[in-house]
Amino acid sequence: MPTPTTKPNFTFDNNPKVWTFLILLILSFAISAFLEACNLPAALLLGPMIAGIIVTVRGAGLMLPNPLFAMAQGTLGWMIAGHLPTTIYQEIAKEWPIFLLGTCSTIVASSLLGWLLSRTGLLPGTTAIWGSSPGAASVMTIMSESYGADMRLVAFMQYLRVACCAIAATVVASMFNVDTTVSVQWFALSSFSDFMITVVMSCMTVFIGAKLRLPGGPLLLSIAVGIFIKFSGVFSIVLPSWYLAISFGLLGWGIGFRFSPSVLRHALHVFPHVISAIIALIFINGCFAMLLVYFANIDPLTAFLATSPGGADSVAIIAASTNADVAFVMSMQIMRFLLVLIVGPMLARWLSVNKVTKTTKQ
Repeated sequence: MPTPTTKPNFTFDNNPKVWTFLILLILSFAISAFLEACNLPAALLLGPMIAGIIVTVRGAGLMLPNPLFAMAQGTLGWMIAGHLPTTIYQEIAKEWPIFLLGTCSTIVASSLLGWLLSRTGLLPGTTAIWGSSPGAASVMTIMSESYGADMRLVAFMQYLRVACCAIAATVVASMFNVDTTVSVQWFALSSFSDFMITVVMSCMTVFIGAKLRLPGGPLLLSIAVGIFIKFSGVFSIVLPSWYLAISFGLLGWGIGFRFSPSVLRHALHVFPHVISAIIALIFINGCFAMLLVYFANIDPLTAFLATSPGGADSVAIIAASTNADVAFVMSMQIMRFLLVLIVGPMLARWLSVNKVTKTTKQ
């Protein structure tokens, strides 16, 4: 008697989620390619995030495993550390009053606008503060969940500001005849051994950060250890473009899968208030840039890029393709980012406690 053949368990017919995942991949690639063609920063994260939102609100029911999301956070942390300019300390020490005033003014302005948004009652206090924080958009989005904010609305606010700031920076750059296009070497690899060491160290910092149960532990520990490695020169932090693209895609899916139709409707409902706050923040920082021009003898493009409240990657590309002072621009951006990492949780906690107290009194 012939032995019966067993049907494979994994088929397209009995696994409709396979088709959903293929649609997700195609949408992610198409949207990312379109955003890249528009020179929009964070396109490799925004594309998968938008695709994740589309399939989720259509009832796909996909979820990203937590270990993959944590690993993508670790890669992001090591990438940030790898992009730190080695001259940052010299730049800050040389012109510390300008750096201190520049970073504090942006943080105060964004905090004020976040507080005003929370006063409208349309956004919770912690969500408004984290959504308005002028640090790296991906970092602020990931950390916000650990401090009680709605990651989905924070992502909406953060990446809307990134897009607006990128457009503003491109407009200013065009006034100086700057070409902001840049070619990406997807498979370039300076050192395979350093790449493997970076991946292993990233896994270790993510594992230890998760075990410590600190808010944003995998991300923050990766940044801290990465900064130490960067400035000690133990090895070079190597993360090829294709590896970063995969990590950004996972981050985008992890955020997009959390959306729901009700959250998306609420995001569209608060859009006029959020875009108004973003335009106000860009205007305030533009005014401070003019002060740097007149009182610190800094050229207009360098001043505007240094005070831009979002899109550090697009700022870096524009600064590197012109005669702007790249070290000054990136040092200002990185100093503000590190200060927001320290001050952000305290501001969010204070606002949350303050709001609870007022509600209790009423």
